[in-house]
Amino acid sequence: MKATVAICTHNRGKDTGEAVESVMRQSYPAAEIEIVVVDNGSTDDTPEVVQSLQKQYGPRIRYIREDRLGLSVARNRAIGEARGEIILFLDDDAIASRDWVRHIVEVFEQDAAIGCVGGRIDPIWEGGEPDWVPEEHRSVFTVLDYADEVTEMPPPHIPYGANVAFRLSVFRQIQPFREDLGRVGRKLLSSEESELIARMREHYKVYYTPCGAVSHKVSRERTTKKWFLKRMFWQGVGDAVRSQDHSYVAVLKHSVRMLQAVGASLISIFYFKSFKSFIRQIVKICYRNGSLVGILRYSGKGG
Repeated sequence: MKATVAICTHNRGKDTGEAVESVMRQSYPAAEIEIVVVDNGSTDDTPEVVQSLQKQYGPRIRYIREDRLGLSVARNRAIGEARGEIILFLDDDAIASRDWVRHIVEVFEQDAAIGCVGGRIDPIWEGGEPDWVPEEHRSVFTVLDYADEVTEMPPPHIPYGANVAFRLSVFRQIQPFREDLGRVGRKLLSSEESELIARMREHYKVYYTPCGAVSHKVSRERTTKKWFLKRMFWQGVGDAVRSQDHSYVAVLKHSVRMLQAVGASLISIFYFKSFKSFIRQIVKICYRNGSLVGILRYSGKGG
């Protein structure tokens, strides 16, 4: 078995079915691909959707129930269940291009020192792309177009979890995803991918390919200002938990920068009358607020 495609899902039965179907249409030899669906405590029709696909396509699709909530928990379960040499993670609301597996595998085969490969992620804007989002924060919507050719990604650049793959053997040398990071239910905690890849870089290379592409659905709910600012808040929480810096200096630093952003936001909206500049400052406020919460509330919970 060359490739395990892991789809971790929570209450997205219809989307999960479409993701699985896209993997079944791959140009890579079918006998070399298995699909592992990790159902992370779904209460919708996800089990029935996957069972129907199993009847249609057979044992290449495996259904795993994981009731302990958390994206990192589900991903680690997938790693433990995988039989392939390479594990490719596909978001449950993403659609893989026909040659996705083939292109990702080809990059791994170039060099045994490559431990992680990510691919391009194209958005499917279900409600249209919002025009108020600052360009530097577009990646919040899991959009990635890093380079026009296969290339190594130097720090701090990383692939995104909607389309990322690992050589399974690396997890014999390093620990998998930290389970105190990553989404749990409606908490948009993050940083689990960047933390893992930072550790992985001590031993392995990280590569990107524009050819191994997936299309990622961006729901209407995620294009609202409320969701966007909530996501930036949890990014701050995640980064603080990841760094495990609980010092008074860290608290002071984030507090000062949050106050600076408050002042800058007032200037931008009342003096310059620039809404995008205002949004940039509000993002900083939410992020710094999240960082403070991460330091104070999650202190001592690191992995």
